[in-house]
Amino acid sequence: MPAEYPEALSIEQDHPSRRLDAETLRRLIHHVVAAEETTLVHLSLVLTDHDTVRRLNQSYLDHDYDTDVLSFSLQEGPAPTASPDEDGIEGEVYVDLDTAAERHDEFDTSFEREACRYVVHGLLHLVGYDDAKPAGQAAMRANEDRYLDAVLSAPSS
Repeated sequence: MPAEYPEALSIEQDHPSRRLDAETLRRLIHHVVAAEETTLVHLSLVLTDHDTVRRLNQSYLDHDYDTDVLSFSLQEGPAPTASPDEDGIEGEVYVDLDTAAERHDEFDTSFEREACRYVVHGLLHLVGYDDAKPAGQAAMRANEDRYLDAVLSAPSS
């Protein structure tokens, strides 16, 4: 691991009132990384609010709207593809916990599971998945469901 990263995974609870269990998030992220047959160089996961995610969406992607999750690769060179590369995952994921709180009922799920879906979705983007087309959306959704079921349904160890 490069010296500039003291640890491979950092989780920042940056929301004024909402939180997720950090140990569950660690298990989920490590499960996805292993299942995708890649490594974690460094992932910074930031759990935040509408204002922060919208500001980032405007500043970096020139999108003037709310979104549930943003992923930023910190790797140099071309964007990764859905086949894991030898360099592993190096990036940032920003999750809007306000969106999860507002929308979880719409999907008949809990706030925690909805927010964890955003974490997985962002991580899959860093691995190289693209959801711009229906086939990519379906692949990502299937993987999200599989990873969430594997970790959130399993007893804690």
